[in-house]
Amino acid sequence: MSFRRRLKRKRPPEGWDLIEESIEDFEQQMKDAVAEEHEGKRKNELTWRIHRIHWEKNRFIWDLRYKRKVMGDELYDYLCREKVADQALISKWRKPGYENLCSLLSIQKGDTNFGTASICRVPMASRAPQQQLTPNVKTGCISCVSGDGQNGGALWWETPLTAGV
Repeated sequence: MSFRRRLKRKRPPEGWDLIEESIEDFEQQMKDAVAEEHEGKRKNELTWRIHRIHWEKNRFIWDLRYKRKVMGDELYDYLCREKVADQALISKWRKPGYENLCSLLSIQKGDTNFGTASICRVPMASRAPQQQLTPNVKTGCISCVSGDGQNGGALWWETPLTAGV
């Protein structure tokens, strides 16, 4: 079922018309990422763009809700109930140390060989020299530790890095 058709069944709350175009843009980007050509890419690299778009969409919603404080409870609950927003990821961003978390996959310890968090959760200054710019295999995030990000966000595989990072 399409995104638009699923949401048409229920009357959206006040404020939906202000963010509808942005949400549709993120959904179109997601469709393009899923249909993207996969020739010459590793199996895990196919999902990197999907993770980044998911992070950007949820960060947009988080910014409206908690930073700018322009989104009401009713609209936020509607977005979470309709699975437009990832409530678990957004709630993690409100906890200290997880402000820039790229994905919930990066903190699931059962998915790693040694039962630890992902490489993107290790500060870049604490990594071995050969791992300085190594992206997370599942998400494509280089660093989502609170002190490493640029402009309040995670560093992704395609982020242009400056000398200060």
